[in-house]
Amino acid sequence: MTERFDCHYCKESLFGKKYLLREENPYCVKCYESLYSNSCEECKKPIGCDGKDLSYKDRHWHESCFHCFQCKKSLVDKPFAAKDEHLICTECYSNEYSSKCSECKKTIMPGTRKMEYKGNSWHETCFSCSRCQQPIGTKSFIPKDNQNFCVPCYEKQFAMHCVQCKKAITTGGVTYRDQPWHKECFVCTGCKKPLSGQRFTSRDEFAYCLNCFGNLYAKKCAGCTNPISGLGGAKYISFEERQWHSDCFNCKKCAISLVGRGFLTERDDVLCPECGKDI
Repeated sequence: MTERFDCHYCKESLFGKKYLLREENPYCVKCYESLYSNSCEECKKPIGCDGKDLSYKDRHWHESCFHCFQCKKSLVDKPFAAKDEHLICTECYSNEYSSKCSECKKTIMPGTRKMEYKGNSWHETCFSCSRCQQPIGTKSFIPKDNQNFCVPCYEKQFAMHCVQCKKAITTGGVTYRDQPWHKECFVCTGCKKPLSGQRFTSRDEFAYCLNCFGNLYAKKCAGCTNPISGLGGAKYISFEERQWHSDCFNCKKCAISLVGRGFLTERDDVLCPECGKDI
């Protein structure tokens, strides 16, 4: 007696018929396709055993249904992109969604390198200096009047040059006596400390910080011996070639302020009338 060889599902004999195995169990083609075939995303029909099952991210298509959503050209063995669950060939995707180069106005193809700045995009070879036309790439650049310049070209064409070091001033800078300086070059003639953002004064066209100017040129207070700068509206007292800070012009004996009052002198000392009445 011949052993039976039947479909595992419908039990019909498979002798002389095409069949498929799944987990070592035989199935007729009809049952296999009904139970296990994937449905095509495009036409919704089962993908039969005799056709190719093309898959992408757990989705399946007949070979003839696997095409670009927009132009309908086949995507079999071709690169494609996905947008809103639709498959699109690279040409349609580029025309519809890719950035356009701000210089040549052509599409920047996916996968190619692009340069971006303030919402604009360029092909790498189109992002170039407006003066020398050389690609800027990842080098530093300076924008001006909707154009981009490499640093050397910008310095040659636009930048002011420091009166001290003669080099271009690309950021910031200080103007003194109508001449441009780098902040780091504008320093005190005496101590060489930077003067940018600090109070300073000048003598013979040379700039000095207040400390150096006071030590070098200011008159000394007869009371505390510290310099009297007189800058910023500071008041001081002068008498017979001697000077005092207003706060230092006090009676030698009782220390009362003599500003705006009568006073007497005894040698190098100044006295209020009360302390000096016995002189």
